[in-house]
Amino acid sequence: MKVTFLGTGTSQGVPVIGCSCEVCRSVDYRDKRLRVSVHLQVEGKSIIIDSGPDFRQQVLRERIRTLDALVFTHEHKDHTAGLDDIRAYNFIQHRDMPVYGEERVLEQLKREFAYIFSGVQYPGIPRVALNPITEAPFYAEGVLFTPIRVKHYKLPILGFRVGDFTYITDANQISEEEKEKVRGSKVVVLNALRQEPHISHFSLQEAIELLEDLQPERGYLTHISHLMGQHREVELTLPDFIRLGYDGLQIEV
Repeated sequence: MKVTFLGTGTSQGVPVIGCSCEVCRSVDYRDKRLRVSVHLQVEGKSIIIDSGPDFRQQVLRERIRTLDALVFTHEHKDHTAGLDDIRAYNFIQHRDMPVYGEERVLEQLKREFAYIFSGVQYPGIPRVALNPITEAPFYAEGVLFTPIRVKHYKLPILGFRVGDFTYITDANQISEEEKEKVRGSKVVVLNALRQEPHISHFSLQEAIELLEDLQPERGYLTHISHLMGQHREVELTLPDFIRLGYDGLQIEV
């Protein structure tokens, strides 16, 4: 499996509009973070988890010419706002885009992108095929996904395990039962918003402690805000098996 980090930033991205902190002024490309998303190339399929506001820019940057499915963790705008741009794939691939998400998430998409689901189909609108999922394992275009139930403050959302790769974003709670679904993963990607505690995201220390508990071969941090600090400085403080993700990072699993 080849994994590409399309975006590793929090909901505002980095740099933040109007901010002049050292992170937002940094010239290090690793401190430029689009909204969080990841691309999986596995079993001959091209699958993206979450399509945020920067979706178009991300797929152009990585030259992703085909997309077999789109999988959603939850319904927040920084994870769904780019759905309209799947139109290009509809045109190229001559088919509806399979979209996977919990029923609650799909209902939110229907409200926010009402024109896609209208009885009057305007020419050129995105074409999607909605596939409801639960906490049970499911196949996205033949690729097995195991959902991991986590909490984003009070909102239940899903992370996903695909083979030896687990991806969890926008979380600050995970039960022991759900941890067992993650254990044995060679690579775990986990959100870490900032140094200080936060109401709905793991802090850096909380993410480190969870990864030390799960003990993957490699851990990567994502959904990072400008309050985390500069990439090059934070990396020096991490355990050897943990690294900060950055936009464009590609790994093999």
